[in-house]
Amino acid sequence: MAVYLTRRLIQAVITVYVVVSLAFVLGRLTGSPAASLLPETASQADIAALDAKLGFDKPPLTQYLDYLRGVFTGGFGDSYRQEGTSSMALVLQRLPASLQLGVAGFVLGIALAFCAVLAVHLSGFWSLRGVLLGLGAARLAVPDFLFGLLLVLVFSVSLGWLPSLAGPNPLSIVMPAVTIATAQFVVYARLLDNSLTTESSQDYVRTAYARGERRSTVILREVLPNALLPVLTVSGINFGTLLGGLVIVETVFAWPGLGQLMLGSVFSRDFPVVQSGLIVIATIFVVVNLCVDILYGFLDPRARVR
Repeated sequence: MAVYLTRRLIQAVITVYVVVSLAFVLGRLTGSPAASLLPETASQADIAALDAKLGFDKPPLTQYLDYLRGVFTGGFGDSYRQEGTSSMALVLQRLPASLQLGVAGFVLGIALAFCAVLAVHLSGFWSLRGVLLGLGAARLAVPDFLFGLLLVLVFSVSLGWLPSLAGPNPLSIVMPAVTIATAQFVVYARLLDNSLTTESSQDYVRTAYARGERRSTVILREVLPNALLPVLTVSGINFGTLLGGLVIVETVFAWPGLGQLMLGSVFSRDFPVVQSGLIVIATIFVVVNLCVDILYGFLDPRARVR
């Protein structure tokens, strides 16, 4: 187990380092942001002076080493647009809102999938499977921004039940969370359904039925625990990518999360904020997947030998 954990930790550190390096390279590919930070009347001397202040007059390798030194010492740089404000402070200020929305949509999506699939397998009503998966596939074909706007049109504009934008009302999270959850539903439903179907054909299941155990007992106590392993792996990867893909939902519902901050920083070429945001998202992704790998290793000892 020690070798397994060590290998996973090394992979996690390498992944974060690669993301940190890519954040630097991608930021520099668009050139210096000095011209966009200054007014149109700024002279070349003004632009050169700001380049020197921001460190863009140094060789690329020197900039990269300074950037790495800042990352590893906790100096992520100040925002170009909000002078004197730490870029990481801006990111961490927005992170709780994104985590709240991401976790709500993630949990709701898995809960819907589990309820639907278990209802099919416990009842044996197999035609319901096609209906549920068909509805899930139809939802997946609708872009998140369009689905979110349809929810606003129905439940906010027409019925007036829910607020359309983020605010102090606790119900403001309902529509964005439902938008995320319904997009995730079919992924988990298909995966869990296939896993349950595969496990149900195993010898230990037939033995359990031969002992006279009830269908619900066999599925919930013997089949379901074994069927959860693939779902656990995919859910860990999915949650990490979910946080990075919330920008569309956050924009539709004016949710004050990290996605909106990152999008605005990209347009304004506020490189320190973009880099800090990428580092935070990558770290969360790596930590979540590391925890899933460790949990998977405990649940399935065969995974530890890989």
